[in-house]
Amino acid sequence: MASRLFSSLSPGSETNLRDTLRSERVGGALLLLGTVVALVWANVFPESYTAVSEAVVGPAALHLDLSLATWATDGLLAIFFFVVGLELKREIVAGELRHLQTAIVPVVAAVGGMLVPAGVYLLVNLTADGGAPKGWAVPTATDIAFAVSVLAIVGRSLPNALRAFLLTLAVVDDLLAITIIGVVYTEDVSFLWLGAGVAVVVLFAVLIRVGWVSGFLLVPLGLVAWACVHASGVHATIAGVALGLVVPGTTASTQRALKLPDEPQRSLAERWEHAWRPLSAGVAVPVFAVFAAGVTLTLGSLTSAFTDPVAIGVALGLVVGKPVGILGATLLVARFTHARLAPGLGWGDVAAVGVLGGIGFTVSLLVAELAFGAGTEHEEHAIVAIIVASAVAAVLGGVALAYRDRYYSRTAPTPTNG
Repeated sequence: MASRLFSSLSPGSETNLRDTLRSERVGGALLLLGTVVALVWANVFPESYTAVSEAVVGPAALHLDLSLATWATDGLLAIFFFVVGLELKREIVAGELRHLQTAIVPVVAAVGGMLVPAGVYLLVNLTADGGAPKGWAVPTATDIAFAVSVLAIVGRSLPNALRAFLLTLAVVDDLLAITIIGVVYTEDVSFLWLGAGVAVVVLFAVLIRVGWVSGFLLVPLGLVAWACVHASGVHATIAGVALGLVVPGTTASTQRALKLPDEPQRSLAERWEHAWRPLSAGVAVPVFAVFAAGVTLTLGSLTSAFTDPVAIGVALGLVVGKPVGILGATLLVARFTHARLAPGLGWGDVAAVGVLGGIGFTVSLLVAELAFGAGTEHEEHAIVAIIVASAVAAVLGGVALAYRDRYYSRTAPTPTNG
């Protein structure tokens, strides 16, 4: 019997899905607010915006005398990636990524959603004058907060399995982006500091396993791990992911770690994800957006941006490359594994989610800064392209999902009394 794509979810995945949709909807609104604040501030009071962004804070003796913009990028965003690490751990050990049959579709779709946008970007920038091929990774990420917010608003009647597909795809997408940041955009590495960071992460994991889960101990230890990774030259957000991945992701491992007499209903990774998500979605990511999305938007700057192959490649990669890559990869899975969609789902649903995957914001902004350098012309043009393309993808994906949502609401069985 052929396996089905996006057919059913485990009870734990259903609970996680509902919780994520509720929180990310608010997080997406705050992320949008942070972006608006950045654009208004940078265009109305540009001197003030620059002065605040470049203000240096932190102890110089520890080499942590960083600008506020850098603290937002390297520091606050590490909280976001810590939550991503917790999501990954939960999905790998107890969610949709624990079995090959359920993991293969979102994983392959995420890979396709990375390779095709990168190929589109390179096609533009390798053939045009003034191209910058090193920015190929900018259009490869999907912003889970914005994407899930759109889905929560317009996709209330869509099957839960299709919603889970987007969530899992976005988590795998983040993992791929993290790998790219760690491998591609790391130039000089101090292996002494990196080794120290790894040792602290291992100590963090050991203390959890023996039941030492007090925040008074683990939070400072996490900060030390972050500082060591930052000093090593590897982007400090990697420390957040590593710390999230070592947290117990099953209820059985949580029971052993906490020495509980009975197996708890939720794993430690799930508990901490729920505890840290408000700080990530409500503070870390919106503040990052304030310092990352502040570009001048005039007719001249927009014209200049979209004559730059960097902006053209980013925009086409997100709006065209993402849906083509996600839908194409899913079609390949269906073709070569003889899998088929669950009853009631059509390829139009997958295509709509693919369009929504073109909302590349948080991680795309981070990668643009790493690829081109903060404040450079290419980075500013890439930011403009990310904002415009993400808005286009949100509108097109929202319209497509709203159409599919109306279809499902019309075809849903009418409840009967008695």
